[in-house]
Amino acid sequence: MDPPPRPQSSLLTSPPELSPLEQEVLEEYERLAENMKNLATMLDNLASAPASDILDGLRELERKTSLAFTLLKASVYSIVLQQEIDWGGGGGAGGGGDGSEGVGGHGHGDEEEEDGEDEDEGYRGG
Repeated sequence: MDPPPRPQSSLLTSPPELSPLEQEVLEEYERLAENMKNLATMLDNLASAPASDILDGLRELERKTSLAFTLLKASVYSIVLQQEIDWGGGGGAGGGGDGSEGVGGHGHGDEEEEDGEDEDEGYRGG
């Protein structure tokens, strides 16, 4: 005589009782598995594409990025220049605000240059 069928089939057809947290974790794993499948498909498509097509796409992207960067720099320069004009215009004879600080950072004009030349000559002579 054959043994009676096991109740395994009833366990496989009816889902076990899960807590809401367990159900949420399982749903996240399902989404993760689907995303991994999509990623694998995209990588397969990229791997089958010729390298020249990929490089052409990257060159086009580089040109667009470079253009955007250039436009951003020009915009920032325009804003800075406009601020300098606005600040310099309100001062009257100041003519440009703190522009005299320049490279040397002294900001005292011609008088310091003459003094600096004397110091340099004294240094060379000694």
